[in-house]
Amino acid sequence: MAALNRIQKIASHLDPPKPFKFKVALLGAAGGIGQPLSMLLKMSPYIAELSLYDVANTPGVAADVSHMSTAARVKGYLGPDQLPAALAGSNLVIIPAGVPRKPGMTRDDLFNINAGIVRTLAEAIAAHCPNAWVAIISNPVNSTVPIAAEVLQRAGVLNPARLFGVTTLDVVRAEAFLGEIVGADPRDVSVPVVGGHAGITILPLLSQARPPLPASVTAEQRKALMTRIQDAGTEVVQAKAGAGSATLSMAYAAARFADSCLRAMSGEGPVTEYAYVRSSAVQGLPYFSSPLRLGRSGVEEVLPLGPMDAMESENFEAMKAELLGSIKKGEEFVARGPAK
Repeated sequence: MAALNRIQKIASHLDPPKPFKFKVALLGAAGGIGQPLSMLLKMSPYIAELSLYDVANTPGVAADVSHMSTAARVKGYLGPDQLPAALAGSNLVIIPAGVPRKPGMTRDDLFNINAGIVRTLAEAIAAHCPNAWVAIISNPVNSTVPIAAEVLQRAGVLNPARLFGVTTLDVVRAEAFLGEIVGADPRDVSVPVVGGHAGITILPLLSQARPPLPASVTAEQRKALMTRIQDAGTEVVQAKAGAGSATLSMAYAAARFADSCLRAMSGEGPVTEYAYVRSSAVQGLPYFSSPLRLGRSGVEEVLPLGPMDAMESENFEAMKAELLGSIKKGEEFVARGPAK
C-alpha cells in the first residue's frame, strides 16, 4: 500500500491537477527556513502563485527561486508597506518568520522576540486575507498559535478550523529515528506524535507505531527514543554550534504539511495530518496537537488519540501543566496589548 501511494504521488507530479491552483504566501521567506521552503513550495503542482515576503533580502530570494522551471509564478515583497499585497488573495499563509533558537537561548528569550512578530503578521492576515488557512512555524508554537488565535478573534475573523501550528517536524523525526531502528524506509513508517511542540509537551505514541518497535527493544531504549524525539531540536542546535537551528528538516516538514493542506483544499480528501490546533479534544487544554481529518473547509474532524501505554500515559499527564502555561502565556501577551 505504501509503495502504491508513492507511485500515485509521483504520477500526480507527472500529470499535475489542473483545476485547483492556489496562492500561497510565505512570511519570512528570506530566513533559514524560508529559503529552502520557498524552493520546495515552488515545486508544488498545486501552487499558481507563490508570494514571498520578508523585511530584508526578499528580492534576491524571489529572483533565485523564479528561475526554477516549474509552473508557480513567484513574486517577492519587501517590508511592511508591501505586506498587504503579499497577503491579498492568499489561500494558505505559512509563517516561519522570527528568530531561530540559539545555544543558551531560553524559551522566554525566543518568546519575547517572536511573539510580537506573530501578532503583527496575524493582524495583517485578519485585514487582508481573513479566510486563508494559516500555518504557524514561528516558535514557540505552543504560545504563538494562541497569540494568532487571539488576534484573529479580536478582529472577528477567527476560524479555528483554518489555524494550525506546524508540528510535522516532530512526526518526520519520529519516522526517521524509528526507521533507523527497524531498518525500514522512513516513508513506510508511521508514528503518531501529539501534544505540543517543545520538550516534554512532544508526545510520540510509540505504542501505535507501524511497523511496531521490535520486542527486543527494552523499556529503557523506548524511553531513550522518546527523549530523543523530544530533544531533537536541541540536538541540531548543538550540532550546528551556534550557526542556527533546524532549518532544512523544518522546511521539508513544512512543505509536507503545506502539501496536505493544498490537497485537502483541492477536495482530495479526506487528508489525515497532525497539527497543533484549537479544539476541545483534551479536557483542560484548549490547544493540542492531534490527528486531524482535513477537507475543503479546513479541519473537519479531530480524530481520537488512541490508546496509550503506561509510559505514554505518564508523559501525557506530566506535560499538561507546561503546555497549559505556554497557552496562557500567549493569550496574556495579546491581552496586555502592544508595548508602550
